[in-house]
Amino acid sequence: MLMHSRMLTLGSPAADFSLPDPSGGVHKLHDFDNAQGLVVAFLCNHCPFVKHILGGFTAYARDYGSRGIAVVAISTSDIESYPEDSPEHMARLAAEYGFGFPYLFDESQQVALAYEATCTPDLFLFDQQRRLYYRGQFDGSRPYTEWDVKFGTKRNTVPVDGADLRAASDALLAGRSPPEDQRASAGCSIKWKPENEPGWTFPPKPAHTN
Repeated sequence: MLMHSRMLTLGSPAADFSLPDPSGGVHKLHDFDNAQGLVVAFLCNHCPFVKHILGGFTAYARDYGSRGIAVVAISTSDIESYPEDSPEHMARLAAEYGFGFPYLFDESQQVALAYEATCTPDLFLFDQQRRLYYRGQFDGSRPYTEWDVKFGTKRNTVPVDGADLRAASDALLAGRSPPEDQRASAGCSIKWKPENEPGWTFPPKPAHTN
């Protein structure tokens, strides 16, 4: 199901986390204290919207990691219903794409709830004080999906270049105010466990989305 990010209020503090990677190493929010900025990205293995941006996203992480912006990715899928999102498969995906950043498993889904994550990908850029600076789409590119066929829309040909997140990151590093035009991310719905499904599962489509 196509979903859009909730666009959490700018200035919101980054929620704390302590989550394992597939090898069992634990990573915490404070591990990134020295970074000038931090991207928290909710991803999952099976989502076509995530697969569509992964090459561009790993390039972004590489380019901006050298400039002081750290990246951490989190998968929060219910793996009983979606076993392809299990830590074993997370490790394979990270190796395939050469992730240079931690890919963590939020089994309880409490971190996703704290960030009010809605879709995959759902991206949050925090400043050095870990206040929300940007949230929204990686760029305007979208994958070709069965949803497009059903509703007769055209295949998106916008390049996967991370234009929106890169522009926000450049502004943050330059000490400028957050971009005024922030567009919601679009992607698959987060695969919640039934007991965790939040009230925002079916929000109205926000403005400035495609």
